[in-house]
Amino acid sequence: MPAKTYDEIAPHYDRAIRPLERWFLARLRETAFRYLPADARVLEIGAGTGLNFVFYPDNAFGVATEPSGGMLRVAREKDRPDRLRLVQNSAEQLPFRDQVFDAAFASLVFCSLAQPLAAFAELRRVVKPGGTVILLEHVRPANLLGPAFDLLNVFTVRLFHDHFNRRTAAVAQASGLELVKVQRSFCGIINLITCRV
Repeated sequence: MPAKTYDEIAPHYDRAIRPLERWFLARLRETAFRYLPADARVLEIGAGTGLNFVFYPDNAFGVATEPSGGMLRVAREKDRPDRLRLVQNSAEQLPFRDQVFDAAFASLVFCSLAQPLAAFAELRRVVKPGGTVILLEHVRPANLLGPAFDLLNVFTVRLFHDHFNRRTAAVAQASGLELVKVQRSFCGIINLITCRV
């Protein structure tokens, strides 16, 4: 979804997603953070309104990035670790040196990126060799629901620039990341993907 569109929905985003957060997303976000190494310098891409901030340990340090200024304005109002800096930029062009982060994290980001392979290339560049990349994403399920998601994708891309039939784990692997583990929830629709650089 273009940053301008996110700017428009930013004031309402938390309220709109709250039912999903209560139902399952908050629990999955918390689980995802358990896979990040302790004392790691972390990069979060697509931080949105900062819904992940409550799951960071108090001693966390790193950078949370987001292309939408509107979403960042909401995120800046939320409590976050003192050493977690906010930066406005896209995942496809990260303004960081090579191999500067120990780990990276994204939640519900790769469905809306125009160039997911470019974003994975950037993660491979800025995360140290052997570093961890954790992704919490909705994807095309590999079961009978798959064709329905293909059909749904025709509409969601046009309306929200949201790709409902992305195969994010396969794309991560094709980009050169080592696929360590994929945990599937809700009939395979939500994946918690662990990769290594």
